[in-house]
Amino acid sequence: MNILVSACLLGENCKYNGGNNLSEAVVNYVKGHEAIDICPEMLSGLGCPRPPVELVNGIIMTKDGINLDDKFHEGVRLAMEMIEAKEVDLAILQSRSPTCGVKQIYDGSFSGNLIKGQGIFAKALIAQGIKTIDSEDIS
Repeated sequence: MNILVSACLLGENCKYNGGNNLSEAVVNYVKGHEAIDICPEMLSGLGCPRPPVELVNGIIMTKDGINLDDKFHEGVRLAMEMIEAKEVDLAILQSRSPTCGVKQIYDGSFSGNLIKGQGIFAKALIAQGIKTIDSEDIS
């Protein structure tokens, strides 16, 4: 089974603040499978650390109002290109991310409030028919 995983969940320091979201549950879940670790945000070329972003009225923005939508969509496009020739059976993505959130994302107010919704990479994977789950649903 080929499992695409948000790279931060496997311990890669690619989170906006320079850290990671290492999940032992996810690491254990993918053992014995082909893990495809990917971070569309790093593929955007913005580096790490980078300013935190949220989806504000459907557009990826920093708290200071800088529009990074094109950069983030380019990262998603590159990520989708990377997996194009692979048969991905499942994607496990980082919760709440404006890129990878599967069930919830931040509401765009930069206040920590969550709303139902999906990040732009999660939407792209689902549109391709790839089963996509939230990392918090792995136990």
